[in-house]
Amino acid sequence: MRMRLLMCDHPSWQRAEDGTAYRVVRVEGAVWLVAWRSGEQPRMTLLEGSDDFGPRVDVVAAPAHGHHLPASLWSALVGLGPVGRMRNPDLWDAFATSIIRQVIRAGHARGLYRRFCQEYGKLVDTPHGSAWLFPRPEVVSELGDDAFAATGLRFHASALRAAALAYAERGEKWVELAPRDLFEELQTVTRVGPWSAGATVADFLHDWSLYPYADRAVRTWATRAASGVRWPESEPEFARAWRAATGDHLSTLTLLTLAWGAIHGDTS
Repeated sequence: MRMRLLMCDHPSWQRAEDGTAYRVVRVEGAVWLVAWRSGEQPRMTLLEGSDDFGPRVDVVAAPAHGHHLPASLWSALVGLGPVGRMRNPDLWDAFATSIIRQVIRAGHARGLYRRFCQEYGKLVDTPHGSAWLFPRPEVVSELGDDAFAATGLRFHASALRAAALAYAERGEKWVELAPRDLFEELQTVTRVGPWSAGATVADFLHDWSLYPYADRAVRTWATRAASGVRWPESEPEFARAWRAATGDHLSTLTLLTLAWGAIHGDTS
């Protein structure tokens, strides 16, 4: 299935002057450049190291049956066509990103992530412009409070340090875990709860059934796309209603709702 749209929701995505979206990622010891222009398929270029596979892009589309979504919302998701999203091949980056996204809006988190990368991460030159990789866990674990404060991440300092230490000790085991097991394991780290664990698993393993689908983003886009439909306002009630409405397609329909919001909504 050829994708019509690529989700560029991860904060490492940037836009070149010609409109190309691009991002650099670690795949084990290698570094890849991923670039995409509207109407085309993603282009992947190995920049450093050796790797036979490269990043993986999953493509999903709205199902025809097997759900109980409001007709207006289902129609909006069908209108997206096939949507692609690149799995984050770096579990450490996925984990740290989900911690930075705690509590704050996506646009704010994007700025904090990029500033932290530019200050302490690795600079990679690409044909589209400069890009940065998130600093390795051994770098993050050694940073003092002033270093986090200088990049606006004072609130996240203890969680990021704890995550870095835990990843250094258990990361090799974590990358082999199934989605539910990884979801539970990540929550053993200080200041990491279901929200961050679920967001990490979704980013790394493409299992959006564990994403925090009752959060503000999904509730907002489901409401805007389904004109005239009143969803429950509280998170627990919305979660029950969303699970019932999406049925066996919870993962796919949650991702597509977030994709709809990325196109039609203010994601700042």
